[in-house]
Amino acid sequence: MRWFYLAVIILLLTATIIFAAQNFQSVTVSFLRANAQTPLAFLIAVVYLLGAATGGSLLALLRRSVEGARRRTTINS
Repeated sequence: MRWFYLAVIILLLTATIIFAAQNFQSVTVSFLRANAQTPLAFLIAVVYLLGAATGGSLLALLRRSVEGARRRTTINS
C-alpha cells in the first residue's frame, strides 16, 4: 500500500509542476486598497496553503472541543 501512496504523491506532484509551468502569466490581485501583481500559479499555491492552515486549525479546534466534552461527561457520570 505504501507504493500506491507514493505513486499518487508523485502523480500529484507532476500535475502540480505542469500546472505551474503552464500558468505562469501574471494576474492582478486587489485587497482593500492594495494591488499586487503575481504569477497565477504562486497565487493558487498561497491560497491553497492558507486554506490548509485554516482547515487544519478548525479541525484541531473541533477535535479539542469533542475531547473536552467527552472528559466532562465521563467525570460527571
